[in-house]
Amino acid sequence: QVQVAESGGGLVQAGGSLRLSCAASGSNFSRYAMAWYRQAPGKQRELVARITSLGNTNYIDSVKGRFTISRDNAKNTVYLQMNSLKPEDTAVYYCYRDGFWGQGTTVTVSS
Repeated sequence: QVQVAESGGGLVQAGGSLRLSCAASGSNFSRYAMAWYRQAPGKQRELVARITSLGNTNYIDSVKGRFTISRDNAKNTVYLQMNSLKPEDTAVYYCYRDGFWGQGTTVTVSS
């Protein structure tokens, strides 16, 4: 059973930064793509960023140039560096790996 655990959320003012971390248990971490999703109140969950096993990345348009996804295979961890945060980035952020979800971490951006 794979376990996925996020951390790093919090309250930040608009224009600030946060770094989310996601640790995934299980073997062969490096072979899997990893992704960050978010769900704002009253909205559907959406894919924010994804990184493949080869390190290729993609982002939704609204975070391009502000967010960076990266991975450290030695630590079984994926990160989401979020800069220039906006109130509309407020959401619960979830980490996802091949059918397994974390419990989410809350990011609140105040204006």
